[in-house]
Amino acid sequence: MEHFDDLRRIPKLRALADGPLTTRERQIILVLSEGLTNKEIGRRLSVAEGTVKVHLHRIYCKLGIANRTALAILAHTKTLDAA
Repeated sequence: MEHFDDLRRIPKLRALADGPLTTRERQIILVLSEGLTNKEIGRRLSVAEGTVKVHLHRIYCKLGIANRTALAILAHTKTLDAA
C-alpha cells in the first residue's frame, strides 16, 4: 500500500458542490494519475468498476472539471506543488 503514502500530497481540495474530497476519492485520483483504466483502478482498490465510475463522476462535479485528463493534470500539478 505504498501508493497511498502519496495521498498526503494531494490536498483535500475544497469542493465546489459537496464539500471536500473524501479519502476514497483522493485514492482514486492518485491511482488514475498513474494512467490506469477504471477497471484497473477498481482492481487496485478492491471495488467494482461501476463504483469507480460513480466516484469519478462525483470528483468531476466537485472540482468542476470535465474529464479524466483534466483530473490527471490537476493531480500531478497539486502533487508537485505540495512536494
